[in-house]
Amino acid sequence: MKVAGLVLAAGAGRRYGMPKALVPWEGTLLVRRAERTLRTAGLDRIHIVVGAQAERVRAAVPGVDFVDNPEWDTGMASSLRAGLGALAAGAADAAVVLLVDMPGITPAAVRRIVAFAAPDALAMGGYDNRRSHPVLLGRDHWAGVAASATGDRGARDYLRTHAHTVRVVPMDDIADDTDLDIPPGPPEPDTTADDEA
Repeated sequence: MKVAGLVLAAGAGRRYGMPKALVPWEGTLLVRRAERTLRTAGLDRIHIVVGAQAERVRAAVPGVDFVDNPEWDTGMASSLRAGLGALAAGAADAAVVLLVDMPGITPAAVRRIVAFAAPDALAMGGYDNRRSHPVLLGRDHWAGVAASATGDRGARDYLRTHAHTVRVVPMDDIADDTDLDIPPGPPEPDTTADDEA
């Protein structure tokens, strides 16, 4: 199976205060971390969808294919449509979709879901009773996903409609699907001062 990687990294990160693709995280930018996660997992064809501050994001990650999303400010769905449209011109049988603001998704998680890749496959990471990322979309589903994606819902409605065929792949032991919506706040003040001195 030929599996491509697709990173959705076009948003402006309004709640975060900057595009999350450009947020530093553990010594690298989130967009670079997502690209390395996919590459370390063994995917050699990686597409990154860009929009807000696209040139800065491009400069941060050399050696990948970029997809411009001129409608990035309408929500994640437009990035998913743009990315799947670009992949459709290639030979991939399936795509692993990552959101740029989920740095806890690991190469091991990507490899685990890629094991189920097929043109008719649908798979999602499972965390307790929650379905999340990474998401694997077989090529047979790309047109349907693109047609049903609206706003910030991405593939959610399509996956819900096809829930009976979605494989949920347990990820609790190798990944964390926490997304970074707002910057971490300042440290809490120390309230343990010794008042008995």
